[in-house]
This record gives sequence, structure tokens and C-alpha cells, in this order.
Amino acid sequence: MNKNILHTGVQKFIHKNLNTDIMSVLLKKPIFEEISNRELAEQLEARKKCEKKLPTWFSATNIYYPNKLNIEQTSSEITAQYKADLVSGKSLVDVTGGLGIDSYFFSHKTEEVHHCELDENLSEIATHNFQILDVTNVKTHAENGLDFIKNSRSEFDWIYIDPSRRDDLKQRVFFLSDCLPNVVENLDLLFSKSKNILIKTAPLLDITAGINELKYIKEIHVVAINNDVKEVLYILQRDYNGSIAIKTINKTPKQDQTFNFDLKSEKNAVSEFSEPLTYLYEPNAAVLKSGAFKTVGQEHQLKKLNINTHLYTSDSLIDFPGRRFRIEKTLPYNKKEIKRSSIKKANITTRNFPNSVADIRKNFHISDGGEFYLFFTTNSSERVIFIICRKT
Repeated sequence: MNKNILHTGVQKFIHKNLNTDIMSVLLKKPIFEEISNRELAEQLEARKKCEKKLPTWFSATNIYYPNKLNIEQTSSEITAQYKADLVSGKSLVDVTGGLGIDSYFFSHKTEEVHHCELDENLSEIATHNFQILDVTNVKTHAENGLDFIKNSRSEFDWIYIDPSRRDDLKQRVFFLSDCLPNVVENLDLLFSKSKNILIKTAPLLDITAGINELKYIKEIHVVAINNDVKEVLYILQRDYNGSIAIKTINKTPKQDQTFNFDLKSEKNAVSEFSEPLTYLYEPNAAVLKSGAFKTVGQEHQLKKLNINTHLYTSDSLIDFPGRRFRIEKTLPYNKKEIKRSSIKKANITTRNFPNSVADIRKNFHISDGGEFYLFFTTNSSERVIFIICRKT
């Protein structure tokens, strides 16, 4: 951490040149003594990435930014606030503290937060930024979070951990046991120091695999922003042996779409099937990620198009956690029918369909956008069809 970056003149330069071309900064002669142009460029790049993702940090004066990769990997303020609303009590340990976004919001819900970060430079940056943001109840520890827990004599109300989704060879992984740190093999240690554990995983990790790898799972939260799943959260409670509650939320500027269900209920639910009726429903990304394929239809009294087609239909319009469409026509999928429809511009979705959206656009010369929505799918009779809709 180069503290010269915090000098008034340097900070003014960073704030004034937010939209400056980074390459032009790198190619200039040194602008400030004791600060390289590369360091300046890194501050500009990282601050720019905070504008929408981390507005509290972006708007504060004298924030020190880590490299842009740390910004890309950290929680957004929206998801950090959501996680903070899940915890309470006197103490929480953030095992993988990073830049400290989650710790900042946890500090509003618990009396004391321990922020652990193995990277000494990043720990120093987080410590500085907590001071700038007037956070007084976060203690930073530049050490391995698991070692901190192991060596502590205290028991904590919560332990939070966000394992890295890459292995030692920097390859993407799909199981919690392949992440760093390995939560699965350290569960007994974590439960020896806390009754409650909150684990954040990336959408890439499979929920069923997570359920199989972990124990004492009480809740699973699937969090999406603007129909893009950002995090899957597991709440573990020591010795819990009840059914797992799964909660989904899709946060949009207009509303928060929520759908909650019980894992047992999904296993026991029965889908009813139908050809497309008057309205078509497409679940949002959080619901689809959660695997609520039967429950979402049953709870809303909807018919499903096919066991593997996660689209639903009804004769009357209802509230639904996803997109809603009025069906104009349902037609068999063939070249003749598509040409007869005379649609040259449309929004296209495929569900349980052999061809990709790109292939359909190329083969039938349909450009993107417009008022029509085309769903290419398979119906209850196992026939491929396309449905012409308008958004309600």
C-alpha cells in the first residue's frame, strides 16, 4: 500500500480523471513523485468499477482502492446488505475478509466483526478504508482466518466464509471441497467455535452437490440482481436436522421478486401439464437456479409445458416470480410456419429445444429486439413448437 496515493493532490487527480483513457495515463511522463503511473492507473480503473457496484466507497474521500481484480471478485453493496440482514448478535468472524465489503455491512448488524485477510497489503487497505468510513467495530487481522478461529478462545455468534472458486492451478471448480479454503474438511473446526455458519458460493457451484457435501443446512438463499444470479448462500446451524428452506430473490429496480419453498416439498410436488393456454410464464434466474421446477408451478396453480421445459401456462393472469407473456399463437416448429409468421425482429428464448438462439436467428433471418417474444421449446406431446408472445 503506497500511502503517497492518499495525498490531496493525488486524490484530486484520481477524482478528476475518472473517465480518462488508462493508456494515456500509462504513457505519460511520471505525474507524481514516489507514485508510478501504473499505480495511478490501477486506482483509476478500480474506482471506476466501484461507481455502481460499491457507491459508498466510490463517493467517499480518501478511499484506497486495491487492484481491479479484487473489486471484480468482491460482493456488491446490494448482495452484502442482503447477507448482513441474515445475521445478528454480538460477534462475527469474516474468515475471507478481502476488501471488507461484507464486513462493513456485517458491522451494522453485529456488535463486533473480526476481518481476517491473509494478504497483508489487502488487509492494510481494508483497515484504512474502515477508518475512512468511520467503522469502529471491525477488528482487522492480517492472517489466515481458519488459523484465527483455531487459535481463538472465544465462541462467535456467526462465522462467514467466502471460499475462492479456483484451485491451485487457477482452474474453475464446481464443488465446495475443491475451493480454497476447503470448507468441507474444516466444518468441525468452524462448528467448534460457532453455532451459525454462513457460506457464500458462486452460481457456478451446483446446489445439489453443496447439499451433499455440507451438513446441518438450515437455509439456502439464491440471490439474483436483474435476473443474473450473483450468489448462493448456505446457512448452517449446528445440529440442525430439519428440512432445508430455500429462498430466492431477484432484485430489480422496480421490485424484489421472491419465491420460497421447502426442499422436501419440491421432491413431493407433482406437476400438471398442458399445451400453451392464454398466458406464458418464465421463472426468473434465481428460481431456475434453485431447482423449484415443480413447486413454482404447483404454488401458483400453473400447468407446465413439459417435464423438462421450465415454462408454465394458465388461462388467467397471475403474479409470478419471473416474466409474464400473453400468447398470440402457438405453432409447430418448421420452416413454413416461421416464414408464414412474417416475424423479422423478435426477442428469442429457447427452453428444452435442440437448436440455439444463434442458429434460429441465422436460419430464419430474425434480428434481435422488438415487441414480439418467441419461445422455441418442446410441448407436453414431445413435439417442438414455437410460441409467439407479447410481454404483459
